[in-house]
Amino acid sequence: MVLLIRIVQVNFAWQFIQSKILFGGYMVYETMCWEDTFNLGKKIGQQAKPGQVICLNGDLGVGKTVFTQGFAKGLGIEETVNSPTFTIIQVYDEGRIPLYHFDVYRIGDPEEMYEIGYEDYFFGEGVCLIEWSKLIEELIPSDAATVLIEKDLEKGLDYRKVTVEGL
Repeated sequence: MVLLIRIVQVNFAWQFIQSKILFGGYMVYETMCWEDTFNLGKKIGQQAKPGQVICLNGDLGVGKTVFTQGFAKGLGIEETVNSPTFTIIQVYDEGRIPLYHFDVYRIGDPEEMYEIGYEDYFFGEGVCLIEWSKLIEELIPSDAATVLIEKDLEKGLDYRKVTVEGL
């Protein structure tokens, strides 16, 4: 059974996000512009809880950082959020709970995560958002949530399919 929900938000620049509730523990959202992806991240960030680990996957340039910027806004973080590609992790403490934003794209070996003390973050008081998490799959907690962002050029240049599992 599939239930289609259409959300219309008049106060924002975006017009709608379609979501399909699929029984089995995950939801699929369709965003039509970067603002939709940002606002979806914001809504999920507003519901985030301490101790959550969220794996964020998708091709290069698909919108992972835009989603993360919205997520941070949902936590109440006003600071500019950029992908920590070269530093691996960026900590944002100003929101209602800390955000530990990882970008592990440049990790050559998952063992490098021990050098930055990843366990302190994964099992800390904040929420972890991990871009390119598949590169360190063996270190990810079994109860981690997953967000997969995909393009479909047949549906438009800015179209994104966002699959959320475990939240």
